[in-house]
Amino acid sequence: MEGSSSTSFHDFLHRMRHPSSLDLVRAIKSFIVSFSFYQPKPENDGKRVQDFFSSMEVAIRNHPLWATATEQDIDCAMEGLEKYIMTKLFSRTFCTSLEEAKINHEISEKITLLQTFLKPQHLDIQPVLHNESSWLLAEKELQKMNAFKAPQEKLSSIMNCCTVINNLLLNAAMSEHVPAGADDFLPVLIYVTIKANPPMLHSNLKFTKLYRRQTKLISEAEYYFTNLVSAKTFIIDLNSKSLSMDEIKFEECMQEAKLANKVRNELHSTCQMEHQEKNDCMLSNTMRNKTLDGSSYPYMEAKSKDLAIEDVDVLLHHYKELVSKHTILCKAINCLTELEKESLLHQLEMQGA
Repeated sequence: MEGSSSTSFHDFLHRMRHPSSLDLVRAIKSFIVSFSFYQPKPENDGKRVQDFFSSMEVAIRNHPLWATATEQDIDCAMEGLEKYIMTKLFSRTFCTSLEEAKINHEISEKITLLQTFLKPQHLDIQPVLHNESSWLLAEKELQKMNAFKAPQEKLSSIMNCCTVINNLLLNAAMSEHVPAGADDFLPVLIYVTIKANPPMLHSNLKFTKLYRRQTKLISEAEYYFTNLVSAKTFIIDLNSKSLSMDEIKFEECMQEAKLANKVRNELHSTCQMEHQEKNDCMLSNTMRNKTLDGSSYPYMEAKSKDLAIEDVDVLLHHYKELVSKHTILCKAINCLTELEKESLLHQLEMQGA
């Protein structure tokens, strides 16, 4: 499915480079730029994008470049358009509020606690469906979702995960001669989701619902997507009554998990502080004195004769950090439109003036 998406995208870009596509290119760029004129409002943004997809499908069908196109060709063009638009608008449309980020964090934190004690039997998953290798494969597919920017690719991750689970149920039904149906599917998906703890689960589902072309979020795709939404809701509302587990035991396990998580966070914080102190200690006396004198960047004013051998490790560490940040920044800038790049450059020039 990923290969098909890649082919559609490259074919779309190839056609958009043709001189006769100038009108389409202008319409697409104008639409992308128009988003900078409005504050993020997910529901409104979703409708605007869906309306644009509909109008562009009409334009593509009537365009000379697709004069002899089949329905599959049109579909490939629309898949390419969706990926292009939503990749460009990703930072503007994905997890656009502090409230949404909070929901993501709370879900992830709760899943982290549940991972410490939740077992398949607590969700009434039949022993015949206990298959660690299949579960692991489904988990990995679900974890891929956050790595993608295009709604189609996020949905593909969900479908791949659910297909693995569905195949597990079918194989169990055939080999063990036991019924395994829709009632067994959701508990396994819930368990896999908890085991996977996919990053930004709430935002990924919301983004896919809003920006995946509505004609594609139907049938099997809709069924699998809806089940994952149900799994997310189940996890948010989960308490002792949701599980085959004693209420007191559940509360004890949750409290133990919270305590262990708190200790782990404190240890992580302590390690970070010790690492910073170690870096400070690694500075040579000359550089440490510059820091004590109030210089935030002691090496900026240093000459080669000021450096000692112990400064090499610190400088190498800073160099690697700088290159890493520079690489990320370059990738981010390359995702901007020409207009956005010009705007950014103007802002930087204003700040430097």
